[in-house]
Order: sequence, then structure tokens, then C-alpha cells
Amino acid sequence: MSKIFDETIEARRSIYAISKETVASDEKIMKLIEHAVKFAPSAFNSQSARVLVLLGKEHNQLWDFTKEILRKIVPAASFPDTEAKLNSFQNGYGTILYFEDQSTVQGLQNNYPLYRDNFPSWSLQSSGMLQLIIWSSLESEGFGASLQHYNPLIDEKVKSFWKLPDSWKLIGEMPFGKPLAQADPKTFLPLEDRIKVFN
Repeated sequence: MSKIFDETIEARRSIYAISKETVASDEKIMKLIEHAVKFAPSAFNSQSARVLVLLGKEHNQLWDFTKEILRKIVPAASFPDTEAKLNSFQNGYGTILYFEDQSTVQGLQNNYPLYRDNFPSWSLQSSGMLQLIIWSSLESEGFGASLQHYNPLIDEKVKSFWKLPDSWKLIGEMPFGKPLAQADPKTFLPLEDRIKVFN
């Protein structure tokens, strides 16, 4: 990585103004995603995470689909704002879609019934860690990204168009590209209100 870990974590922000210009090769992008998927922690080493990487026209297609779907349900008077937001994501270089394989989760539930109720939330925790690793890795390479949630509205279209297994549950979408603007300053709650220490 081009930044040490704590600096990368600090720099990772939601960046909405992005362009189709890339700051790293597709090979580099795939290497960082593959590394993250391989080494992200998961409950019982279940490795339930699944990822769809969309670049070029495939990335554009995702956001065209999303606009088509939302146009049918968003009031006409409000849709221009919605479309502008979706266009900002489409203006990026690519989108990473995060899934959790429910067949893996259900297999764990069947094999370890004592923890049955915990596996769905553990699966989401694992996905969150993977998202942070990839998001931070993109940041370290100079990309800007944000995390979006148009699921479950787009789930059926995504699965059918890209021929994904029914067991893949969509968790979130991460458009990324070269940043065109910095994120607004971030404010923080007092840490003493958020952390308790006993020793």
C-alpha cells in the first residue's frame, strides 16, 4: 500500500464526485479485490463473501438498470434528483457489488444448530469487514468510492443479467473512480462517550 494502515483508514471517506478516469490498471484493481476476498475474516472460516466487479460498459449497464427500476417507483417530480445521484455513480470507473452466499450460511446453520440464529448476522459482519478492506485498498491506490444500497430493488435484474446463483444475496454496491472533489470535513463525537475501559 502507498499509505500506512492508520493513514489509509483516516483517508477513507465517501467520495461521490468521481470520474471514469482510472488511477490504477484493471490488473491492479483485481489483485487488491482478490487479496481482500481471500484474507477477509469470516465466521468458522466460511468464506461466504461473493463479489461481482463491473467495469466499462458493464458498470454503465448496472446504473442504467437502476435508473429504469427507480423511474417506475420514484415520483416524477423527485426523479431528476434521483437520476442526478445515479449519474454521479455511473460517472465512475467501475462498481463492486458485494454478496453473501446464503447456501453457505444455511449450511453453517444446519451443521452448527447451537449458533443457528447468529450466522446471518455474522455473515453481515464478515461482509462489512470485506467492504472496509476493499474500500481502504481503493483509497490507498488513489480512487474515491462510496457504499450504496439499491438492494433489494435491483437484486432480480442483477442476478438474471449477470447469471448469478440464486443463493447470492446482494448486500451493497460500491461505485469508484478518480476523485473530482474532496469529501467534506468530518466531525467526531467525543471518544470518552464511545469507549469504556476497565483494568
